[in-house]
Amino acid sequence: MDHSGHGMTMDLPPFTLGRGLEWSADPFFLVACLLGLGLYGWGVVRLRRRGDSWPVGRTVAYAVGVLTVMLVMCTGLNDYGMVMFSVHMVQHMVISMLSPILILLGAPITLALRALPPAARGRKGPRELLLALLHSRYIRIVTHPAFTIPMFIASLYALYFTPLFDFLMGSKAGHIAMMVHFLAVGLAFFWPIMGVDPGPNRPGYLMRMLELFAGMPFHAFFGIALMMASTTMVDTFRNPPASLGIDALSDQTAAGGIAWAFSEVPSVLVLLALLYQWYRSDQRQAKRKDRAADRDGDKELAAYNAYLASLNARGN
Repeated sequence: MDHSGHGMTMDLPPFTLGRGLEWSADPFFLVACLLGLGLYGWGVVRLRRRGDSWPVGRTVAYAVGVLTVMLVMCTGLNDYGMVMFSVHMVQHMVISMLSPILILLGAPITLALRALPPAARGRKGPRELLLALLHSRYIRIVTHPAFTIPMFIASLYALYFTPLFDFLMGSKAGHIAMMVHFLAVGLAFFWPIMGVDPGPNRPGYLMRMLELFAGMPFHAFFGIALMMASTTMVDTFRNPPASLGIDALSDQTAAGGIAWAFSEVPSVLVLLALLYQWYRSDQRQAKRKDRAADRDGDKELAAYNAYLASLNARGN
């Protein structure tokens, strides 16, 4: 297939994509991903030159997270995702669940706050604007469980089971907007649960686990609904190109299986990250108490021992 409009050739089966449109690697996501990687790299280099450290694991997690977005949106997968429900579902699950988790583990906001220079007195620079956004009412709303959980669920049921999906798939701008929405919803859902960056809504670890398991089962139910359907449920994928040699209903069943499987994998990944963060938090709290005890000569323990001595004296 010759994508002459984009200056590249891809070895795909000879079919026409999406209502007479020919699609290829999405330039919007390509530019956005390269910009994100470049800015993150700039922040890490700036910290290193200043003599500050930045965990290698965070850099790796962020880079892999951005690369997963590029994989599903800037390669031939994007072409097949326009005509095959199963491939589209891979795109959806990766960009809404796997990519956000990895990007959040990279702590890009923390890196930006440490790398951006403060503005001059009385002025507002990028760092000050970022801080204002973090403390804004808007961020408090979009990261609150009362918003994130329903939005996470609606991104499945209200999209695929209504004409909205076919409308968005009918244009390049609609397709980009839908994928950006998937990524944004994933980031907003997972940020308060396991994100490293500071945020306005950060409940205790037990509550975070409850939030996680409040949203994940709906992905499994959605996948089961697709697998059990006896007819095709999305018009866009009702008539796949004959050159692909696939059956629309079988492809829909495969899409359901992918949605069901992805409800399990990210849950385990997030749960492991939560447990690790919980352990590290307890370790830091214990170290703070030890340092406080060293500074004050363990006054709390001495006071407790004096209290026990007084009780013993009164008993005698």
